[in-house]
Amino acid sequence: MKKIKLIVLDVDGVLTDGKLYMGSDGEEYKAFHTQDGMGISLARYAGIKTAIITGRSSEAVTKRSKELKIDYVFQGIHEKLEVLQQIVSELQIGLDEVCYVGDDINDLPILREVGFPAAPNNAVPYVKEQVKYVSLLKGGEGAVRDIIESILQEQYDYETLLDDYLYGKIRVVQ
Repeated sequence: MKKIKLIVLDVDGVLTDGKLYMGSDGEEYKAFHTQDGMGISLARYAGIKTAIITGRSSEAVTKRSKELKIDYVFQGIHEKLEVLQQIVSELQIGLDEVCYVGDDINDLPILREVGFPAAPNNAVPYVKEQVKYVSLLKGGEGAVRDIIESILQEQYDYETLLDDYLYGKIRVVQ
């Protein structure tokens, strides 16, 4: 695996369980897993940029992205690959230095182009056949953390990275 410099995430089915919770007022609710948040924080600490590219738009995603200091957030996007190409151009990296985590067929155009395509265990079967890594965990249940840890363990002395992170941090957002 080439060194990953950008981790891009879908939201529904990846950072969440894929269910849409809507109140009678039309407000959309999403449940995020704190362990995924810690994984994103670890990736950022290691110098890996983070992004969200999702087809839906949600204030919950906006709020969670700000909490986690996600570098790039694009919502309401149907041509996800075009947006990713803009990001990699800005960062001056190749698609082979990108990990994308997706769970459904609308993620295939990106999954087929990046260096490290990954999916949570609840991804549709066809997507799971197309990626290099399938987490044992489901979206919204720690799959993102698992995928990020697999990257960090491959690219870094993971124990040293964790020690540096733990003893160098005062406040950690999960």
